Amino acid sequence: MSGAAQRLRALWSWLRALSGDDAYERYRARHGRRHPDVPPLTPGDFYLQQQQRKWSGVSRCC
Repeated sequence: MSGAAQRLRALWSWLRALSGDDAYERYRARHGRRHPDVPPLTPGDFYLQQQQRKWSGVSRCC
């Protein structure tokens, strides 16, 4: 692979991490290391869990 292609791949990976687009892949990797005997969440269940975590609780400034 050329140097330019490697840099583009690294940039793309960084952008995905910055935007949270790689959250499910990071979850799967961590889950596999910490809980190898427990099946991971499906992508849909992971998304719902993240939405509930993000939007539950107080969502106002004052």
